Amino acid sequence: MISKAILRYIRITPRKFRLILPLIKGKNPEEAIQILMAVKRGASKHAIDMLRSAIANAKRNDQGIDVASLYISKMTADPGPTLKRFRAGSMGRASTIRKRTSHLTVELDQRKIEGHPGPHKAAAAAGKAHDQKIKHSDSRDRQKVKEEGKTKDLVKGKK
Repeated sequence: MISKAILRYIRITPRKFRLILPLIKGKNPEEAIQILMAVKRGASKHAIDMLRSAIANAKRNDQGIDVASLYISKMTADPGPTLKRFRAGSMGRASTIRKRTSHLTVELDQRKIEGHPGPHKAAAAAGKAHDQKIKHSDSRDRQKVKEEGKTKDLVKGKK
């Protein structure tokens, strides 16, 4: 996680935020801002502000960072406190109105260089190849045992 930005107590329901999250998750923040400008939702305005704040945080925290290498690694919309109001209902009753709020969290991370596998990936690839060799040798040994068992059965006169 390179940078993080949190916006709390937004007067939009988390459900409305969650409609726009899949559109921009995993994308470059600049590209995500362009996508959100085209989306006609009230939540997109708040999300644009959050992305700009996260970019500014990344620049401030890590001097000389390339904004083009950043991507949205995590973006969540969690429920905040609900404001409860009452409205006159039928037959002298009161019905409740729930005014929901949201907490929006954005995390930006830096993309890895694609041509260069990290030390963990190289070790994992080597271990995977070793495991495949073991599996093949195990299957060959099983075949030999089965064939030997058949030959013993044939010698004894069984089929």
